[in-house]
Amino acid sequence: MKGLSREKLRQITNGDVEELLKAEQSYGNSWKKRGGVGAFMMLARKWDRIENQVKKHGWDVFLAMERDKRPEGIADDIKDLRCYLLLVEDFINTTGASNETN
Repeated sequence: MKGLSREKLRQITNGDVEELLKAEQSYGNSWKKRGGVGAFMMLARKWDRIENQVKKHGWDVFLAMERDKRPEGIADDIKDLRCYLLLVEDFINTTGASNETN
């Protein structure tokens, strides 16, 4: 198994940032409209989708990804969760974890 690739990780995270900036143009800050509880539930729903898919493959995330090649499949859900986590972390780092929703 190969080790971490700094360049590949940069490509992934740079792609996430670009996608988040593009989504912000369309959706604004709607993800935090309902405050911290709503943000948590957004994360939980995405995790629930991943959990549901992985359960079908004996909890093996790698096997689930190997077998689910759909564009909207588990890889997409993992990417979405990663982006949502970036949104939450950015908000916490920027605001000091206030409950502000604007």
